[in-house]
Amino acid sequence: MEEEYIRLVFGLKLKQIRNDKNLSLFGLAKLTGLSKSYLNEIEKGKKYPKTDKIVILSEKLEVPYDHLVSLKLDKNLAPIGEILQSKILKEIPLDLFGIQENNLIDIIANAPAKVNAFISTIIKIAQNYNLTRESFFLAALRSYQEAHNNYFEDIESKVIEFAKAYHIRLDKPINSKDLEDILVEEYGYTINTEELSQHQKLSELRNIFIPKTKTLLLYNDINEAQKTFIYAKELAYNYLEIENRLYTFPWIKFESFDQVLNNFIASYFAGALIIPKDDLIQKLTQLFSLQTWQPLQLHKIIRSYNCSDETFYQRLTNILPRHFNIKNLFFLRFTHKENSPLFRLSKELHITQQQSPHANRNNEHYCRRWIAIKTIQDLETSKEKKSAYGIQISSYENSDNEYLVLSAATADPFKENINRSVSIGMLLSPHLKRKLEFFNEDTFTKRIVGITCETCAVQNCKERVAEPSVLIKQSRNKEIEKIVENIIQSHT
Repeated sequence: MEEEYIRLVFGLKLKQIRNDKNLSLFGLAKLTGLSKSYLNEIEKGKKYPKTDKIVILSEKLEVPYDHLVSLKLDKNLAPIGEILQSKILKEIPLDLFGIQENNLIDIIANAPAKVNAFISTIIKIAQNYNLTRESFFLAALRSYQEAHNNYFEDIESKVIEFAKAYHIRLDKPINSKDLEDILVEEYGYTINTEELSQHQKLSELRNIFIPKTKTLLLYNDINEAQKTFIYAKELAYNYLEIENRLYTFPWIKFESFDQVLNNFIASYFAGALIIPKDDLIQKLTQLFSLQTWQPLQLHKIIRSYNCSDETFYQRLTNILPRHFNIKNLFFLRFTHKENSPLFRLSKELHITQQQSPHANRNNEHYCRRWIAIKTIQDLETSKEKKSAYGIQISSYENSDNEYLVLSAATADPFKENINRSVSIGMLLSPHLKRKLEFFNEDTFTKRIVGITCETCAVQNCKERVAEPSVLIKQSRNKEIEKIVENIIQSHT
């Protein structure tokens, strides 16, 4: 057992016994002759008393010595013991959310039995659904992004500072050669484009960084935009002096939350360098001021940067909330294996509130009316296309919410026979309609959409791939409930 865990358990037990006897800390100090500050540090798990002090506490509180030193917690404190033993509080980046671990333990310790039972239930659900450390870390990161509207002024400032230091013009497209020169000359990198390509089992990786020799192994068939993004991330790690980092792209696994956060910081820096804030704001302002929707103008903006569609769409989630006050939006990335009936939501971000749709953990079938899925289908039925684009107004059944959703689909650059789409959806609020001068409902296709087929009540849906089993079950239960109620009423 870790010493910290032993201290915490002893402190929790002492505090519970004191409270059960209606003693204040001052009262316990008077009773035992031990100082109030010393007892307070024991209860907070900062100190573990010596044997003679435990004897005094045992005698004065009339509690067996063995019970005090035992690591076994009673029923009310058992959930806290589970939390402490699982080390989950060590995994949660509490400081990121302004929470002190000891304060949280104190809150839990003072919670009524029902709250502790709830905490225990959450732990069991996490275990049953095989919640991995990586998924937990990513969920925590997503909450962190959403709490800040996915905009980080300190990183934006560092990008401008970096560009000035290395004479990089942010009003011109950035190419990989410019960034490669800085990596090699300033940070002593060696770029190797041969070795990684010799390992067939590593075909899904685009780069590996070897810190000992500062060697960056690059897969030899990556395109210019991918190479630029990889170089920009490497520059972020060096310029921001980030040491606890990941060494592959895409990532294989995370060892700690710091690595998750630092990977995000480096990616944010890369996106902000490749798609500079001021330049993008100017171009979006011009796009939004058009009197009619001109998709070619949007494509021109995207192609004016050396980036992928996904990098651009993710950059929009930084800029739209902060500089255009468009905060009710979501970002989704779907992946699909060709000829498979399943579409996987592999990445999502919701600004301001939980928008629809969001990730489904019940293996249900996502609504095929979403433009995010339709663009993938369009791509796969038109093999000559390298990409597919779409825009629609999604109107959710049984809801007043409507979203203007833009989507782009391409082949997954990391995996064979896998295609993916990235989408950004904006709530059609009066503010958004005023902001987008080109907006006219008659311009865009409007579709009534659901969340999953299993929960959708849309009638005569040609795109349906599964029956509304959840709704059928709910309807059957209501019918049974009504019959039972009638039977009871007939006997009264």
